[in-house]
Amino acid sequence: MAVPRLGTAPIREGRLARLSHFTTRFRWPVIAAWIVLTVFGGYAAGQLSSRWYQSLAVPGQPAYEASQRTLKTLGAGDRSPSSVVFYSAGTDVSTSPAVRGAMARVVRATPGALTSSYFSTGNRMYVSEDGHTTFMQVYLPGPAGLDVKSDAGLIRAAAAAGLPADISVDVTGRDALGEANTNSSGGSSVLVEALIGGLGALIILLFVFGTLPAVVMPLIVALASILNTFTLVWVLTYLTDVSIIVQFLIALVGLGVAIDYALLMIFRFRDELREGNDVESSLVETMTHAGHSVIVSGTTVAIGLLAMVLLPLPLLRSMGIGGMLIPVVSVFATLTLLPAMLAVLGTGINRVRVMPRRFIDQGHPEDGRWGRWARFVIRRPVAVAAVGLVLVVGLAGLGTRLNPSEAQMKNFPGTGTAIAARDQLTAAGITPGVIKPLDVLVENGGDAQQIAAKLSAVRGVVGASAPPEWRNGQTSLVEAFAETDGAAPGIQRIIDRANASLKGTDGTLTGLAAVDRDFLHALFGSFPYVLGLVLLLTMILLTRAFRSPVLALKAIVLNLLSLAAAFGIIVFVFQQGHGSGLWDIPATGAITAWIPVMIFAFLYGLSMDYEVFMLTRMREAYDETGSTDKAIELGLARTGKLVTSAALVLMFAFLVLSTSPGYEIKPLAIGLAAGIIFDATVIRALLVPALMKLLGDANWWMPRWIETVLRMPHPESTKVAPDADPEPVIG
Repeated sequence: MAVPRLGTAPIREGRLARLSHFTTRFRWPVIAAWIVLTVFGGYAAGQLSSRWYQSLAVPGQPAYEASQRTLKTLGAGDRSPSSVVFYSAGTDVSTSPAVRGAMARVVRATPGALTSSYFSTGNRMYVSEDGHTTFMQVYLPGPAGLDVKSDAGLIRAAAAAGLPADISVDVTGRDALGEANTNSSGGSSVLVEALIGGLGALIILLFVFGTLPAVVMPLIVALASILNTFTLVWVLTYLTDVSIIVQFLIALVGLGVAIDYALLMIFRFRDELREGNDVESSLVETMTHAGHSVIVSGTTVAIGLLAMVLLPLPLLRSMGIGGMLIPVVSVFATLTLLPAMLAVLGTGINRVRVMPRRFIDQGHPEDGRWGRWARFVIRRPVAVAAVGLVLVVGLAGLGTRLNPSEAQMKNFPGTGTAIAARDQLTAAGITPGVIKPLDVLVENGGDAQQIAAKLSAVRGVVGASAPPEWRNGQTSLVEAFAETDGAAPGIQRIIDRANASLKGTDGTLTGLAAVDRDFLHALFGSFPYVLGLVLLLTMILLTRAFRSPVLALKAIVLNLLSLAAAFGIIVFVFQQGHGSGLWDIPATGAITAWIPVMIFAFLYGLSMDYEVFMLTRMREAYDETGSTDKAIELGLARTGKLVTSAALVLMFAFLVLSTSPGYEIKPLAIGLAAGIIFDATVIRALLVPALMKLLGDANWWMPRWIETVLRMPHPESTKVAPDADPEPVIG
């Protein structure tokens, strides 16, 4: 049933209303300024290719700092080693002149590298028990980084030249295994992914609006937001480091967020026009209500990204800083460029129909599917809430099994020489610990041989050696292999025992396995405090926005449940392997540690957008009618299509992101895509309205002391233009 609207909407005199008058009056200069800025943004995007930050630093952590001192003194040791694996079915490779010669060729082909093998150390830990398999370690010179290649092909070519036919050679290692899952073409480019995402958004918008101007405008806002964000990031790279991953986030998250905000504004603008308001009054009402929601939504996205900014890891911090610019620019474009275009088009936004009439919104959503669903939830809140809770608890329970760690080497997907060499090491009974060795930096003239002997005696270490060539002045390096994978559950205990054995010596434990543990400690050691700050800021923001601590607390709790469900989805699909074959990835047994943090940072704010869209409309309806049931009905009916449409746009953008190269980006993209659509359906369509019905008048409880503490303004008074009907707005 449609709710009548009496009279013409009053002209508000708040800041957003004044901004609306400004953009209406100066619409052409505003549009021209955005065109100039967007063209420059295209230039800025092209300048970023050489300015991205690609380091994997863990500053302040002992193992990482030791690796940097190793690099400075010995010229190598920071990058993960490549393992060159030789196998012969009928020959003892430890006595083969051909294998010795092949290793010598590898040394000559990799100047500046640190190498170790049975032939250089005499240590049998480099040879299998049956003598048919041996390997050499090659630590290439230079620092580690996201853009650094393993050179596995070059190393293998040098080793294979002149080898007898009965001896095979392949090259593996952490970097080589990571490359094994990357397409030879390098995967989709940012431009291609943005174009595919834009095409998907176009198709969705055609079904949402059905008229050409309404379809095109969100895409224009998205294009302007993306390119102008690149401009700010380009400037930012001269002030601080910005991760290369930010370019994908700008292109796809920026696309989804900008379209989400434009959808909200256009939905409201068309509603106001249908109610008989003139163009400027419609814009003022749109900016006052939908514009306020856009600001709150953009702020919640930025608060979520604050989690990454505050972490003591440059890679994630730079992603957070760059990512925070996405909602800032999107909000600015939505509140300036979009109103200017709406002022130019006016009622023309509903012209040029490109879809059948049945797909075009005719108004009165209370009489449509979402209105009927809202009334059903109001009649059956307990049943609806029970269904939603069963789904959420089931997936959240899976989320508690999340193993935030890099996958063990045996679970890395892909094909080629790295996979063949890894499998040969396993078949020969050689520990997977060789791929992530435990190295010890020995300084101040310490006795490397004595430290190697200490490490060899540590439970869980299969052997250690001190290659004589690994010395420069008073500094040397020891290499040891754990009996388990560097990402296996028991590795931390081995590392603890190794550190204990080094007390009182001049040795400091380093190596990839130890640095990985440092990364985990830095990541999760401070995260609880960051999470607490994010939740506190969100509680304050939403309490002010909804004028109710109950609604704010409910929004936060449901958002955390939604996040737990998203974690459950990636555990089910990737960690346990139910469906990961769609991306040619077997069960990984773990989810790379930074992925849950990024999912939290982005999904926390993005899913909160939908809560803000719905509850601000419900709050508005409650203020007009004084009825909780009517607020639920009108709020859900008027935002249901908006929320699901916005979620579909974001979901498609993240599905496109899952086509990026590398296995690690896929659980991130699918976690975000599944989390967004789960939140828009189960959380917002089932739990939000059902719980609000069950809470009743408690939804709107607002003690005066909270108003005082938060310095909350009373609902903004309205001024009525001289020619406006003074009747109040009631629907």
